[in-house]
Parts: sequence; C-alpha cells; structure tokens
Amino acid sequence: MVLSEEVRVRSEYNYQRSQIIRHRAWVEIDRSALAHNITAIKNHLSPRTELMAVVKADGYGHGAAMIARTALESGAGSLAIATLSEGIQLREEGITAPVLVLGAINTPEEIAAAAHWQLQPTLCSLEQAQIMGLTMTELQRTLPVHLKLDTGMSRLGTLWGQATDFVKQVVSLPYLKIHSVYSHLATADDEDTAVMKLQQARFEGAIAEMKKLGFTPPCLHLANSAATLRDRSMHYDRVRVGLAMYGLYPAGHLQSTLSLKPVLAVKARITQVKELPAGTGVSYGHQYVTPKAITMAVVGIGYADGVPRNLSGRMEVIVRGRKVPQIGAITMDQLMIDISGMSDISAGEIVTLIGYDGGVVIGAEDWAASLNTISWEILCGFKHRLPRITVS
Repeated sequence: MVLSEEVRVRSEYNYQRSQIIRHRAWVEIDRSALAHNITAIKNHLSPRTELMAVVKADGYGHGAAMIARTALESGAGSLAIATLSEGIQLREEGITAPVLVLGAINTPEEIAAAAHWQLQPTLCSLEQAQIMGLTMTELQRTLPVHLKLDTGMSRLGTLWGQATDFVKQVVSLPYLKIHSVYSHLATADDEDTAVMKLQQARFEGAIAEMKKLGFTPPCLHLANSAATLRDRSMHYDRVRVGLAMYGLYPAGHLQSTLSLKPVLAVKARITQVKELPAGTGVSYGHQYVTPKAITMAVVGIGYADGVPRNLSGRMEVIVRGRKVPQIGAITMDQLMIDISGMSDISAGEIVTLIGYDGGVVIGAEDWAASLNTISWEILCGFKHRLPRITVS
C-alpha cells in the first residue's frame, strides 16, 4: 500500500517528535514497578480492606491519568485527589472509578460541578454541609459525601468531640448521603506511636458515639501510607496510599515492611564535554573553582525542570553506572558535572539524576536528605517541561 504524502509526513513527524522528547531531559515512569507496589500493598491488607490510590498533585508528579489507570488495573478500588480541577481532569480522561476530593469545596458552583462530574467531596464543617444541602436540593440530586474528623492533625475537619452533633445535622439534610467517615494522621511516620494511637482512639471514640445515635458509618478510613505499612489495626474498610504506591517509604524505619520499587526516574543528556585547567571558575558566581585540571560535562537540565538550586555542589549523578559529582551553581536549564577519568564521553550520553544505572541508585529520598525536606516535595517538584515517558 502506498501512503499518501500527508500520512507519510505525519508519520515522519511523529517519529521525529518521539526522538526529540528524549533529546534533552525527561522523566521515566515504570508501570510495572507501580503494579508491583500496588500488588504488594494489597497483599499486606486484610481481604475486606480496599486500597484507595492517592493521585493528587498530578500523581505526585508521575502523571495522574496514567497512574490512576494502572492503579485501578492493579487492584485499587478508588482514587483520591486534592482539588476539584484534578478530579475533573480524571473524568475528562475517561476514568470512571469513584474519586474522593480531599480538599474542601464550599461554593454552590463547586458543589454543582462535583455532582456533575460524579466526584465525592469531603465534608468538614456544618456551614459547608448546609451549603451542600441547599445546592443539592435545588439540583434534586443526591451527593455522596465523606465526613472528615479532625482527631489531631489540626487541619480540615470537624473536631472529634463534636462528631455526633455534626452527624446529626448532616443526616437531617436532604440529598446528602454519607459515604464514609475518615480522619488523617499527623505523625504516622514517627517511630514513637503515641500521637498516632491517640488519634486512633479519638477516631474510634467518635465512631462509637455515632453508633449510639443509631448511625453506623458505611465505610471508615484513617491510614495513610505510613500507617498502612506499620499497623494493620488502622486498615479499617479502606486505606489511602500515596507515597508507598510510588515506591518510596515514608520513613527509613519502615523499609523492612514491604519490598517496594521506585516508579519514577529522571534522566537527561550531556550537551557538551570540555577540558578545564586548574583554577577555572564554573557557573554563576564561581562558587566552584577547579582544584586541578578536570573533564567537565554540561547536562541539559536545571532548576526550571525541578532540580533544586540548593543542591548545587551537594549532589551526584550517575554516568555509565558510576556516580560523579555535580559542580558549580545549578542554573535554570543546565548543570555541570565532573567526569574526570571517564573516557569517550560525548554529547548525547544519558545521565541519571534519580533512578538506577548499572546497579547504582540515587533516590528522591537522597535529595530530600540533602535538603532537609521530604521525598514528597522532591517528587512533586519536577516540572511539566520534562515529558513523562512510560516504560514497563
């Protein structure tokens, strides 16, 4: 069959674009690692406990739609996001699974949109409940809602001691159907479990009081990734798993609980190699001056892509299975590395910033430790200028 000129040109363009996408820098997402993690976590749960996959913040920077599909295919029963717009994006991608909106929505317009897109909002105050009730009465539609209790996080939610009054009011409102009651743990990743256990006791006490009123919540959930890994008593009907699903541990002391695989890798290409004599300043401010003659490579990725500038001179990358130091100030679009002692390195060579290469690994947790922050922030920091490439 002879292709038309239009089809031929389009095919050549698509091929060239697929090559260009990986030309400078990119993020690789390993679907098989994600599926492995979902399976491992599900096997850790009791048969009655559902896994809710947390895909907020664009799936922790991995790409929400692809992560959601893979998680659901691998056994997750529902999804959680933070904002209304995130939920709408999932629906526009054709994802029909139940979606919990963890953040608060308060206006009639937002509530109507949640109903239209069949999203399930968090209900955290009486004022919010009254607005929802009025809006749904006008629409003549029933809206499933999730009651959020504040048991010690001191963020969204009705205080646990006021839970019974809250439930009374919500049950009396038309067109609102309580789908679950939940809370969120503040210190589940700490080795000291005292605060976590206190929150659990408050949660269970509030539920017991609800039952005395004659209301039995159809679904309970409390555990985040850390609580899911460490304490089966907190699994209840559902667990909300984010970080562990992406293959990272909420704390070092939890690494022995399950075997997880990192899903995300960050890679870039060398764009130039040059020899620098001793005494040469490198990058803005000459924060680094070569102590001797070195071979330097420029890598096409920088802080505009999500590599924190504060890692300047404090990070390593992997080239051909060997860690080499980053030198000088990280710039908006580029960074420099010292590849002295490595032969035949040229422009186009792939550099691994996060991920595995030849049995050597650098993790998001390594960056987090250097910056005195958390892995969540690192994962969410990679900008959309870096295309997400799915591998499996």
